[in-house]
Amino acid sequence: MAAACRPVIMRLRRVMMSTARMGVHGDPKTALACLAFDAILASMSKAKDKKTGGGSTIALNRRARHDYFLEDKMEAGLVLEGWEVKSLRAGKGRIAEAYVLIKDREAFLLGSHIQPLESASTHVIADATRTRKLLLHERELATLVGATEQKGYTVVPTAMYWSRGKAKLEIALAKGKAKHDKRETKKQQDWQRRKAQIMRSDG
Repeated sequence: MAAACRPVIMRLRRVMMSTARMGVHGDPKTALACLAFDAILASMSKAKDKKTGGGSTIALNRRARHDYFLEDKMEAGLVLEGWEVKSLRAGKGRIAEAYVLIKDREAFLLGSHIQPLESASTHVIADATRTRKLLLHERELATLVGATEQKGYTVVPTAMYWSRGKAKLEIALAKGKAKHDKRETKKQQDWQRRKAQIMRSDG
């Protein structure tokens, strides 16, 4: 039901935005209507995340959207050691500085940080920033190889989360943004913050 309604809601929102561009951008009713559509779409997205098991977030790479245009996304498994799994369950993972290296038709996560717990076994050498292998299907690896070697794409991690009890990494093919693109992204982020403030004050 929700999936069927989503295209209709998005079309209605586009109509409202078109109306705003035609000269009534300052109309508070138009702004509130757009906010209402955004809230509905956000709620539907959260419901979808919960249903698919992708809603239990471990870490996000917020810089990725600011620095890159993100295109095709895919889900990768992670080859982790026991202490790393325990640390991730405690929320001790970061991917803000991480990137993905494609080498010899394999994918590796570099620059991620998983902080060892104080209770970690002293018999284990816990390297917080070690290179971690990613698990992908051959078809997905072929796509990444072609995009990075022939089309100049970069592969960036965008989110780490739990899915059916296992840590997963969302990765995306990305192209770097020019300065004016980053300024536009900053404007969009400012608008999103402003919307959140308006919705909180209305509540």
